[in-house]
Amino acid sequence: MPTSFERIPDQIGYLVLTEDGAVLASGGDLENNEAKANIITGLVNLTENIDPKVFPQNGCKRISIVYDDFSYTICLSNKKIYVVKRRFSAGN
Repeated sequence: MPTSFERIPDQIGYLVLTEDGAVLASGGDLENNEAKANIITGLVNLTENIDPKVFPQNGCKRISIVYDDFSYTICLSNKKIYVVKRRFSAGN
């Protein structure tokens, strides 16, 4: 039975993390990648500490990190962190 992540076009890896960075599910290029899970959790935690005078909305709902040939999309929902790594091209 395919996961919902496997239906994402151009998906090459995924992570589902708890708020404290524990890996709940993973696959593809991100399978059991605790090092990247720790970096992503740190990045999400960093957004929670941004000065509210500079950015009035506390935290964020989605983070995108774009490289030449792939991207990470990080979403926060229901006290979980969802990460999808997708192939990326200038046409996307």
